[in-house]
Amino acid sequence: MAAIKVNKGKVYLIGAGPGDPDLITVRAVECLKQADVVIYDFLAVPKLLQYVREGAEIIYVGKKGGDHTLPQKKINELIAAKAKEGHAVARLKGGDPFIFGRGGEEAEVLAAEGIPFEIVPGVTSPVAAPAYAGIPLTHRKYTSSVAFVTGHEDPTKEDSSIDWSKLATGVGTLVFLMGVKNLPGITENLIAAGRDPKTPVALVRWGTTPQQKTVVGTLDTIVEDVQAAGLKPPAIIVVGKVVKLRERLNWFEKMPLLGKTVVVTRARAQASELVDRLAGLGAECLECPTIKVVPPKDWSPLDSAIDNLGTYDWLVFTSVNGVSFFFERLYKKDKDVRALKDIRTAAIGPATAKRLRDFGFKSDIIPETYQAESIVEAFTKEPMKNKKVLLPRAKEARPILPEELRKMGAVVDEIAAYETEQALENVDALIKRLEEGSIDLLTFTSSSTVRNFKVLLPPERFESLIEGVTVASIGPITADTARELGFKVDITAKDYTIDGLCEAILQHYGL
Repeated sequence: MAAIKVNKGKVYLIGAGPGDPDLITVRAVECLKQADVVIYDFLAVPKLLQYVREGAEIIYVGKKGGDHTLPQKKINELIAAKAKEGHAVARLKGGDPFIFGRGGEEAEVLAAEGIPFEIVPGVTSPVAAPAYAGIPLTHRKYTSSVAFVTGHEDPTKEDSSIDWSKLATGVGTLVFLMGVKNLPGITENLIAAGRDPKTPVALVRWGTTPQQKTVVGTLDTIVEDVQAAGLKPPAIIVVGKVVKLRERLNWFEKMPLLGKTVVVTRARAQASELVDRLAGLGAECLECPTIKVVPPKDWSPLDSAIDNLGTYDWLVFTSVNGVSFFFERLYKKDKDVRALKDIRTAAIGPATAKRLRDFGFKSDIIPETYQAESIVEAFTKEPMKNKKVLLPRAKEARPILPEELRKMGAVVDEIAAYETEQALENVDALIKRLEEGSIDLLTFTSSSTVRNFKVLLPPERFESLIEGVTVASIGPITADTARELGFKVDITAKDYTIDGLCEAILQHYGL
């Protein structure tokens, strides 16, 4: 579908999907990006708010079972009022708006008010949660029929809209939503209406998320099984022979880091690679960037170096950020890569070398290991006496590289291409999770992330907050910094890259 232009005074009833933020639809993302107002529920993943444009109004309306920030009538009025003010309104709802999401009621109000609206379907939890639990709802060897049923209705009430006699024996697979509290009544009614007590049953809690948990039993045992497991809402209930397939098809809950909560302290602009890798292994990632990368306060030293690029023999990059900021400034000064035609380049690490290749350059030197000491060793093989070296990097970088190059006789211009500052994102959430003991692992990708992370924690509570939390470092320099600051480092990557860090984490957990 072509890119949209959101009309003013229109409402988009959007299905946010079942919990995994990657299951949001392309259409939903387009609407969120262009909306003026976003109204979202408890079950709509907050991470999806990253797509909302800066300046948009964001309103949380609750809708958690038994605990509504706003009653449905008030939500309806709010949606309509915002649209009447001429705003493009994104109403973000968990799952699909038309599957037990009361989206139909909201759409009726909009239709009655003459307000334009569009329904943006979402991946619904009664389909997605069983799929992530390895349970296909239909299978030609087991059943060709499936029914979605509200589990929120009291199954013992006299005027129930559920025909248990037909439901129990007339449909192969039954999926109940919001039925954990009513599980005893649901099982009793199905058995009383003729369903075999030995019919397999599964409850999937927080399906598609890193907190997913599945309990399997039969109609006559599942209530006790759920109580023994301590399973709480929200959960999907699946009744039918297809539950047997979970033994062979369970895939998501076999992910190696499922159930682990990992803190990613890397700058937000660079965190995505690590977050994607860890999430792909099943971990819940709490992004708590401790640093943010910003331009230098004074561009003039770098500008002067760029104006005199023809005088340099070597251009040395020690980070992806150094490459990015250097070329950004090069282009800003109306120059291009032709200005570097006679300069040799060196890069620390494959990520830095890859970023350099993005601009059309293959590094002449890539050291065997990814730290300054290794690139110094590589330069011992080069005639460096009286060679002029440009080193654009972080203002706060370690001094060893320029010092050693100067000992070799090189003339080194060490220039700040960027700076790092303390970041204060998600601090309250971080401390709360540490207090709860629900953080399993801290990851540090540089010495600055360690230093700035420690600043976030109350000094008098530092030891108690990190007690029992595993600490992983991308390399020995970062690990040394962590130890100096009072952290017990459990994991140090042998390969100082994101892949190396993830591999070291898996090895630590015996995976």
